[in-house]
Amino acid sequence: MPMPDDLTPLWISLKTALVATVLAAILGITIARWMMSYRGRARGWIDGLLTLPLVLPPTVIGFLLLLLLGKNSPLGQWLDQIGISLIFTWTATAIAATIVAFPLMYKTVLSAFEQVDLNLISSARTLGASEWRIFWQVLLPLAWPGVLAGTVLAFARALGEFGATLMVGGSIPGVTQTVPIAIFFAAEAGRMGVALAWVLLMIVISLAVIAGINQGNQQRSPQLTHPPRVMQRLFNGLYFGYFKVQQFGLRPMGQQPQPRSLTASPSSPIPVLPIPPSSRSPSPQSTRAGPSGQIAYR
Repeated sequence: MPMPDDLTPLWISLKTALVATVLAAILGITIARWMMSYRGRARGWIDGLLTLPLVLPPTVIGFLLLLLLGKNSPLGQWLDQIGISLIFTWTATAIAATIVAFPLMYKTVLSAFEQVDLNLISSARTLGASEWRIFWQVLLPLAWPGVLAGTVLAFARALGEFGATLMVGGSIPGVTQTVPIAIFFAAEAGRMGVALAWVLLMIVISLAVIAGINQGNQQRSPQLTHPPRVMQRLFNGLYFGYFKVQQFGLRPMGQQPQPRSLTASPSSPIPVLPIPPSSRSPSPQSTRAGPSGQIAYR
């Protein structure tokens, strides 16, 4: 079986899929959080508009992007005036892949957010937590498996995108030619062996990504749904100014709290003294009346 002469389409596909996954994750998580709390009359229309790229043919999405970003549109003319041209560039390829991958990320994350117990969010508000803190430290950790599943689906969708990227990015070797486009043109030219090699390579990459994510979920404790500690520290440092992992006195499930000592700490202004046995209030089970009517302790 002949192998492809140039592996550039593979690197372009991986780069496009990674960028599209990051953008789809940011947009999907943000919009899903807003849609979770939005209860207006237009909720159904907005949700349908956000999910529309999931059901439309990719060529329709590519044609709409051509109308939106082309030089004859107001946006395209404004971009041309500032020296930016998007059509038939790698940027257009990444934009198209992001749009087709976004609905999978959005719907999966929204379903995960809606399964979180609202009593936990209400309790955090009662304790004085801000909406940002509730999102990063209560809602997102509890919905993390759904967020991870949406990320995998978005990556797989962006990696296999063909129609929309071909419409707006074309098939420029070394610039916009991804693996699906390379498969199409190799089969059209009669190079069936090269096309089969690309197909097998795409299958191996997709299975490796999905199997790796599933293996990581199986090794993780089912009760521990928190994001990685590095990500928690990064988020807390960006939004709260300190890099602590555990807030609100929360700790990973299964971890027992450390017993507190009754001795005074150096930073405590008031020493904590143990309660002497003589000052404890007697209980009915531990007292009895003496001969002179006085209460004697057992």
